[in-house]
Amino acid sequence: MKAHFHKVPIEPAKSFIIRFDPKPLTGNLWHYHPELELHYIIKGEGTQYIGDNVSNFSDGQMVFLGQNLPHAWRCKEEYFDKDSTLQTATYVLQFHPTCFGPEFLNLPEADSIPVLFEKAKQGLLITGDTKLKIAELLQELEQAVSIKRLILLLEIIKTLAETEEYDTISPGYAYSHLSNLSEMHRLEKIYSYVLANYSNEINLSDIADLANLSPSAFCRYFKTMTNKTFFEFVIEIRISNACRALKENKQSTQMICYECGFNTLSNFYRHFNKVTGMTPFAYKKQYQL
Repeated sequence: MKAHFHKVPIEPAKSFIIRFDPKPLTGNLWHYHPELELHYIIKGEGTQYIGDNVSNFSDGQMVFLGQNLPHAWRCKEEYFDKDSTLQTATYVLQFHPTCFGPEFLNLPEADSIPVLFEKAKQGLLITGDTKLKIAELLQELEQAVSIKRLILLLEIIKTLAETEEYDTISPGYAYSHLSNLSEMHRLEKIYSYVLANYSNEINLSDIADLANLSPSAFCRYFKTMTNKTFFEFVIEIRISNACRALKENKQSTQMICYECGFNTLSNFYRHFNKVTGMTPFAYKKQYQL
C-alpha cells in the first residue's frame, strides 16, 4: 500500500483533532503525516502496519506514533460482512508538535517532550496504568471545549513523557528513503500485491516485474527501503494472519498453515517459531487459557 502523505483536516477554530470513531478500520491507506497520533482501539481486531512492523491488534490497544511514521489498521474481514454484528470503537488524537507555539518545545520546563516525540518516531505501544489513565483523559478530552482541551492535551503529553510503560513497535525504523513520491507509489504496488496474494505462492520474478526491476535489483531495493528482505516481509504477513486464526480457534493448525500460504507444516512451524518465539500449539494454548 502507498505510504501516502495525509493532510490532517484540523478545524480552523481548533488546534488539534480528537475524535471517536465507531466504524471498522479499513486500512485502505498506508499513510503518514507531520502530526503525532495517539490511537486507542477500545474494540476491534485485525492487522496493523506501523513502520516496518506487521502485527495484530485487538481490544484495548493504545499506540503513540511520531511524525511521518507510516501506519494503517485494518479490521479482520468479518467486520465488513453485510450481516456482521461485530462492533468497533476507536479514539484518535492528532496534534502537531508545535500546536502550542513554535517556542513551546524550547522552554526548560518542557525538556522531556522533545525526547518523547523523538522516541515516538519508532511507534510506542502504551501499556499498564498509563494506558488506563490516558483512556480516561481521551474520553474527557473528546467532550471538552475551550482552554480545557489544551489542559487535557498537555496532561496526556505529560503522562506519556513520564512513563516507562511502553514497548517500541518499530525499533530502528527510518522513513527518510520514501521522500520521493514515485518510490511511495512503487512500494504501494508491492504491498498491495502481497496483501492480496499472501495465501498463494508469490513468485519473485512477478513481484520484480511489478516494480519494474530485475529480481536481484528488486531484492536490494526492498531491503534498502524497508530494512528487511522481501521474503521476510511476506512471512510476517502470513504469520500475522496465522496468529489471528489460531486465536480464533475455528480451524485446525494444518488448515491454517495452508490457507496462510505455507506449503508444508514443517516450514510453517519453523517460520512461526522464528517470528513469535513459540510453536503454534503454545501460541493457541495461551489464548485458550
